[in-house]
Amino acid sequence: MSYPIYPCLWFNNDAKQATEFYCSIFNKATITTSNPMVTTFSIEGLKIMGLNGGPMYKTTQAVSMYVYAGNEKEVTRIFNLLSENGKVLMPLDTYEWSPKYAWIEDKFGNSWQLDAQDIEGEQKIIPCLLFANKKKTFVKKAITHYTSIFKASTIRFEAPYPAESGLEIGALLFAQYQLNGTIFQAMSSTLSHDFDFTPGNSFVIDCDTQEEIDYYWEKLGKNGHYNQCGWLTDEFGVSWQIVPTCLPRLMAEKGQRVVDAFMKMKKFEIKGLEEA
Repeated sequence: MSYPIYPCLWFNNDAKQATEFYCSIFNKATITTSNPMVTTFSIEGLKIMGLNGGPMYKTTQAVSMYVYAGNEKEVTRIFNLLSENGKVLMPLDTYEWSPKYAWIEDKFGNSWQLDAQDIEGEQKIIPCLLFANKKKTFVKKAITHYTSIFKASTIRFEAPYPAESGLEIGALLFAQYQLNGTIFQAMSSTLSHDFDFTPGNSFVIDCDTQEEIDYYWEKLGKNGHYNQCGWLTDEFGVSWQIVPTCLPRLMAEKGQRVVDAFMKMKKFEIKGLEEA
């Protein structure tokens, strides 16, 4: 079964506090699970995991949540709440692509792009990847790669750079695509930035079978880097978690034995978890 992919945000032990903050802002929001390690929640049609990972990593502006607020009044309301004690990266104003738009980093360090425009469908918040510096021409390559891996996928929209940009023909400024039912966006920047993708932002793929785990592990990790506990970094630097759907059940049944087992693993092995 193909489950929707969902983003994971890395927190320094304040995931529950952040989750409650986000759910207080958005109209369609609910906390679905919560424990000392992980809080999962849904806002405006997008499932998100908050992970209490400690100080090792921080989220990055290279991955943002793009909010299609639907109108100027709503985008202003969200901007005022999310930007409090945060950082305004681009002020709320009229831009070429939107009648009212802003880019902010909230008080927990997470990045949001806020747009007064609407989008069809239930999912109003779209994970967005920013390819910059040496990666600024990688958008087309990346979305072609991702849509070749996920069987339930499509490229919804592409916007190339104008010819006067001086970039190679076909280089994309912006694209929107869908993987396993989840809409994503990718954009590029010709400006110099002091950030890149980090494990502070990752994407979770839930898998029912070992065959699925093996498939995504091999395809996404190729030319990238394999890490511990089901984590990998792909060839573009984007982090993924390939996780068996049976893990919560096995942890509830076997407790620390399962934790001890998967802490020794890179790729998750369902048989090894069941035998722990």
